[in-house]
Amino acid sequence: MCRNIKPLYNFEPPATDEEIRAAAIQFVRKIGGFNKPSAVNIEAFDAAVEDITFASKILLDLLVTNAPPKDRETEREKARERNRIRFGKSL
Repeated sequence: MCRNIKPLYNFEPPATDEEIRAAAIQFVRKIGGFNKPSAVNIEAFDAAVEDITFASKILLDLLVTNAPPKDRETEREKARERNRIRFGKSL
């Protein structure tokens, strides 16, 4: 998975439309192999982003879990600690 795409499910508060769209953009960039599409490919890029955003919203709405929602700040701290261990420096 692309490192820039963060898990969006089972958080309190839930993922925003902007977060879902940002993840869709990262996904399309990753599979398309470029950060910014050329003018000739912008329509295909934008259509893919919209489709993936829509599908992601449906997925997040339909998923079910018994686990309690995760706290965003706690998860951010866990990620920082993993990075400190992995890279050996303070972030």
